[in-house]
Amino acid sequence: MDISTTTQPKSDQQNFDDYIAGPKTVTVSEVRKGSAEQPVEIHLTEFPGRPFKPSKSMRRVLVACWGPEASAYVGRQMTLFGDPTVRFGGQEVGGIRISHLSNIPAPMTISLTVTRAKRAPYTVEPLAGGEKPVQAVLDAIGSASSMPALKAAWDLAVKLGHAGDPVVIAAKEQRKTELTVPADDPLDYTDDMDGQVDP
Repeated sequence: MDISTTTQPKSDQQNFDDYIAGPKTVTVSEVRKGSAEQPVEIHLTEFPGRPFKPSKSMRRVLVACWGPEASAYVGRQMTLFGDPTVRFGGQEVGGIRISHLSNIPAPMTISLTVTRAKRAPYTVEPLAGGEKPVQAVLDAIGSASSMPALKAAWDLAVKLGHAGDPVVIAAKEQRKTELTVPADDPLDYTDDMDGQVDP
């Protein structure tokens, strides 16, 4: 029995405590604008409703490695880990850092601010096999609770090149059968997913 799941904090975002048991590799499903204090929300396929809100240092890492256009991050993967040495207000409170990223050809080292008077190199390793995570697509399809959510999962499959995968197609069709759309729903998403008009 894995009791680590019982220690997870109830929160609307990823926290340091979530990574006490070890690092996690996650898939970006969407990037949204956040608050003034936490301006970036990176939503994750594996943790719906609990986005990763990167610190300024980790945002600098993402810009250096993946570029400034956040829409390009969708479908990519990162490995997050808890660093107990992260300081806030002069105290070590712990934080979440990035150790690996997909879609980078080699290790990348970025100079990050440690204190006002000190900078230090920070290296991110390439995440092998992280460019086309088919399991992330299947998870997104399986967790879709509505037709719009299923369409978003299918869009992810298309973006990652899995729209022709028989396993993904079968999963999408099964989930579409399980979901029901109210008769007065003005939106019909079936055409966008399979290219055909349902009878």
